Amino acid sequence: MTITVYGIPNCDTVKKARNWLDSKGIAYTFHDYKKQGADPARIAQWIAAAGLDKVVNKAGTTYRKLDDAQKAALGGDAAPAVLAEHSSVIKRPILEHPNGLLVGFKQEQWEGALT
Repeated sequence: MTITVYGIPNCDTVKKARNWLDSKGIAYTFHDYKKQGADPARIAQWIAAAGLDKVVNKAGTTYRKLDDAQKAALGGDAAPAVLAEHSSVIKRPILEHPNGLLVGFKQEQWEGALT
């Protein structure tokens, strides 16, 4: 099974998710937004699969620092580009697996999908 986890390594939720995967012996590839960037086309796929409200992290400080034009752009076709430019606004972690997509870390949900 090919699994990719997208996020930022110093994020506490990403750390919990990676520790959980490691404890279950589930192999994965980690994609670090800060080092590898975020692909707008992939972000558009996530939005199509999970919905914009689930992919955007409105609770973080980075979202609050966006100007009004950027926040407005998040509601339209420019959302993937804005999220790629400000990857900290993407909900973390995002996990792609052969059967779908998981956004955020909820242990029960991940167990159901991956074990």
